[in-house]
Amino acid sequence: MPSGSRRSNGSAPAADGHKIRSEEAAVKISNDRPLWQPSRSRVDDAVLTRFMHRVAARHGVGVADYDALHAWSVGDIASFWSEFWDFAGVIGDKGGTVLVDGDRMPGARWFPEASLNFAENLLRSRDETDALVFWGEDEVKNRLSHAELYRQVAHFAAALRDLGVGRGDRVAAYMPNMPETVVAMLATASIGAIFTSASPDFGVQGVLDRFGQTEPRVLVAADGYHYNGKVVDGLGKLAEIARRLPSLQRVVVVPYVHQRPDIAAIPHARLLSDFVALFAHETGIAFEQLPFDHPLYIMYSSGTTGVPKCIVHSAGGALLQHQKEHRLHADVGPGDRLFYFTTCGWMMWNWLVSGLASGATVLLYDGSPLVCEGDVLFDFADAEGMTHFGTSAKFIDQLAKLGRRPIDSHSLASVRSLLSTGSPLVPEGFDYVYDAIKRDVCLSSI
Repeated sequence: MPSGSRRSNGSAPAADGHKIRSEEAAVKISNDRPLWQPSRSRVDDAVLTRFMHRVAARHGVGVADYDALHAWSVGDIASFWSEFWDFAGVIGDKGGTVLVDGDRMPGARWFPEASLNFAENLLRSRDETDALVFWGEDEVKNRLSHAELYRQVAHFAAALRDLGVGRGDRVAAYMPNMPETVVAMLATASIGAIFTSASPDFGVQGVLDRFGQTEPRVLVAADGYHYNGKVVDGLGKLAEIARRLPSLQRVVVVPYVHQRPDIAAIPHARLLSDFVALFAHETGIAFEQLPFDHPLYIMYSSGTTGVPKCIVHSAGGALLQHQKEHRLHADVGPGDRLFYFTTCGWMMWNWLVSGLASGATVLLYDGSPLVCEGDVLFDFADAEGMTHFGTSAKFIDQLAKLGRRPIDSHSLASVRSLLSTGSPLVPEGFDYVYDAIKRDVCLSSI
């Protein structure tokens, strides 16, 4: 498949006693009725069903069920990905060739004649409906319409171009999971530069281990963050990082915990408002048309066995793979409101933001998920009509240990799917979700 995001679900072996309990629970689940079944209307209305009908009509193959579709997708991978490009309505030129040297790994080349821009595909809507909705632990709430998101990206992209940033240059973010981070990423992608990010709870050395390898010209960083009821000032760490990254030309400081942070000690620093001020007149974005395999993101391995390794993801691969997972696997489409609890240091942030390409509103939360007695994410779901609730298996386990029962305190009427990743969800976790969170929900351990 085209190179896009990859997830590792590896985890440490469980203790013997836990393993036995898990096996007993698995037997119990396998012997009982299914945990959940979709309604007939949900199956008929699913994005996957529409795609199956399209494949049958256009390719003359029998794909009456998922197994048949999967068999076709792996038996004729070039046709599958070409068809999905068209189905997803990718903005760009697909070219005439889908796959070259498909039997070589590594070495296969996808869409070698294609040109596209990742950001253009995420910014296709320009209306006043919600593009991003942000809740911070400190009760800061913000929403950006598609029109406002486009406008802010245009200003940021123009400021980057004015610095001389362009194709192949790196822009790094040391940011909370907030709208300004999305704006910076989309602006970076729009001009063909490469985006990389780290969570603000990383220490100085952890950031240098990552960004020291990628040598960014621009660093976008918040002045701090909120977590578990505490305000964490980040200006001291930011000043040291900026001094120790010789590649930096500009540090863009985003006020979050201070109204007007003192940035005098930070080399090359300007406040975000000052950085974009000269470009407020910009109303359009000149999206750079780039090869399918042009680098989009630099991400990192965990660093548990040494300095984190850099992992490059292509613009075309990430766009197609994320949309395939969103649309066909998670049934995400226009009007949906997609959420994943993540930081900017986890690849699920990149996965989440790509939801814009499928027409979804992206819901962002930054802070501890266990404030408000563990209810804050469920409050968010009810208040914002969340349709897809994404989290980690660890969070589900924590809720179970705390004895929380959102099913008794929240409606969650809009939530159709609950997604779990980061590690395998144990059988007891499945039981807990259907008993204590919601019964009519598609639970996917992805």
